Amino acid sequence: MIRLLALTMGAALALAPAAEAHGPPRLKLEMQQKLDATPDEVWTAIGRFDDMSWHPAIASLELTGDGSADQPETSTRVLHLKSDAGDPTITEVLSKWQPEKHCYAYRIEAVEVTVLPVTNYAATLCVKDEGGKAVVNWKGGFYRGYPNNEPPPELSDEAAIKAVTGVYQAGLDALAERFGKAE
Repeated sequence: MIRLLALTMGAALALAPAAEAHGPPRLKLEMQQKLDATPDEVWTAIGRFDDMSWHPAIASLELTGDGSADQPETSTRVLHLKSDAGDPTITEVLSKWQPEKHCYAYRIEAVEVTVLPVTNYAATLCVKDEGGKAVVNWKGGFYRGYPNNEPPPELSDEAAIKAVTGVYQAGLDALAERFGKAE
């Protein structure tokens, strides 16, 4: 038994450096805001995949693919961001549509890492009921913009988390300004 334990520990220690060399970890971020409005009121404002006018970073949106506002299940949207430098865009695909639960999931199909320093990004945006008040929950998983070891600072884990936090916070702040924060 002791010999088996020693062999197991030895193998684990021998493989430890290989685990570090595997690549970057999947990063996760979850933020929420309780609003002074009903879930239905907030869902009416944010629950359409073809309308991101509630988010202050979005200048305009194009809905592409086979989806429509009434049946968005196969939708792709191209977000045109407010910017002084060109026309930065983010292309997102709807991956789950649950209007009865006030929730949808999407993934980024295309974005330049100079616009948002992430890869393999997927997220959910949901509105839950907490005592008659809406709680907006925005949750995402992603990798940093540079997939190899020793990323430049602008494509690091920290840069990815900071950028996604900024996107979520700006949206949640805009909703809090529109509806008010609930206690």
